[in-house]
Amino acid sequence: MLVPLVMPVDLPLWMLAVAVAFGVIIAKELFGGTGMNVLNPALTIRAFLFFNWAAWMSGDKVWVHGAVDGVTKTNGVDAISGETILGALAQNKPLPEHWDAMNAFLGFIPGSIGETSTLIILLSGLFLILTGIGSARIMISAIVGASVMGFFFNSLVSSGVILEGSKFYSLMSFNWWNHLVVVGLAFGIVFMATDPVSAAQTGKGKIIYGFLIGFISILIRVFNPAYPEGVMMAILLMNVFAPTIDHYVVQGNVKRRMKRLKTQIA
Repeated sequence: MLVPLVMPVDLPLWMLAVAVAFGVIIAKELFGGTGMNVLNPALTIRAFLFFNWAAWMSGDKVWVHGAVDGVTKTNGVDAISGETILGALAQNKPLPEHWDAMNAFLGFIPGSIGETSTLIILLSGLFLILTGIGSARIMISAIVGASVMGFFFNSLVSSGVILEGSKFYSLMSFNWWNHLVVVGLAFGIVFMATDPVSAAQTGKGKIIYGFLIGFISILIRVFNPAYPEGVMMAILLMNVFAPTIDHYVVQGNVKRRMKRLKTQIA
């Protein structure tokens, strides 16, 4: 169900079929099937599409028919998806006139079906937390991590360390709270990062895991103008390191308990 929510609506179905086959066979069944996968299958499918047919995922061929204002162009920026907002900033282009943080929060900006409305994603996140399905620790720590990284870049601009006209000025000056409501960051945090199979399992591990996802997402957005999104790669990267994080958290707990035991015996 998550796969169509993160895809452009005009993606050729044969591409989607090939990607789904890859994600199910390679990222899921090869590791033992349901409950055994290391990487999030839905994000693996999207990554496969992105690296094989990038133009269809975030390039000039991404079009949304019947969007808020139809298929339009404003100041040379295609009003097609959230990725064009960050892409426009990376190229120092003016943003579409109808864009602002409130429109992005409410969902009045075209994009992949699942990413458009941060409000709906927020309500969905609360539902997942209240029902015990999603981890509040991962969601909150990921938001904190993204905010910290975004605020750090904003402070570099406001303090004059990064001057206007510099290579990364536009994306660094993008308000840190705006990072939270554009493109797929919110959707990725709520629905992808909280995958109970591929995420960290320990309490402290979930906090570290979530924080690094948010932190790395903004880092990739700013320093990789060719791919100004970041959350997909950040989550897949942390999927790989989740067992390592849990290992060191568990070993740390064991060492502390052994130390307390020795103190009590002494």
